[in-house]
Amino acid sequence: MNMNKQRGFTLVEIAIVLVIIGLLLGGILKGQELINSARVRNLADTSTGIQAAYYGFIDRYRRVPGDWNAAGASAAIGATINSGGNDSGQIDNGEEGNPDYVEPNAMWVQMAAAGFIQGSYTAGATGSGIAAGAAPTNANGVAPLNAYNNVMLLGRTDGFLAPPSARLHLIVGRGIPVDVMRELDQKIDDSVPNTGDVRGTPADGAATWFGTVSLQDPLCVDATGATTIWNVRSDAQSCNAVYLF
Repeated sequence: MNMNKQRGFTLVEIAIVLVIIGLLLGGILKGQELINSARVRNLADTSTGIQAAYYGFIDRYRRVPGDWNAAGASAAIGATINSGGNDSGQIDNGEEGNPDYVEPNAMWVQMAAAGFIQGSYTAGATGSGIAAGAAPTNANGVAPLNAYNNVMLLGRTDGFLAPPSARLHLIVGRGIPVDVMRELDQKIDDSVPNTGDVRGTPADGAATWFGTVSLQDPLCVDATGATTIWNVRSDAQSCNAVYLF
């Protein structure tokens, strides 16, 4: 009687399969690492580029972009600009409960018209859908987007310094994985989320975008130890930070 012998995989064949799986996983992980590194570079270049554009505008026109009244900006830049501020000499932004982002939004319009940043922006009195406790959107092209397609904002705050001292700041934008945020902080600052120029923000949608350090999102910032660190163990995927100028 003929019997069909069942033949299994040899150790060599299993080893080859495991090697192939390992190479595939390694390629995927390396690819993700390259993508994250590219996004970190994009966030760093965009943040420092906006800072350079802001001060470059002031150096050329001797006026603060966004704070400059619309008529004066139009005449000097040579473009029709329908938004501007009160010429107080600084960017004024709304406080908690007051979604008044006239000057921060006008700033993007004026810097783009003058050629300091790329893009075309529309100024809105309430600033890209911002309201107290709400996450900003960019449905009307009010502000630039970060590498994760979320809005970047610029204003002034004293909420991240002790003792309080108003500083110009750029909100890097929500939706950033915590490990990418730590890399960004390490690349352009000191890698510590409550010191230096890059600092963690409150949780998305929390009381105000200009909150204090004590309101930092615990999923993104771990303040339980002797030193505050980016909470990479949480694997949070929606962190934010401010870049203080």
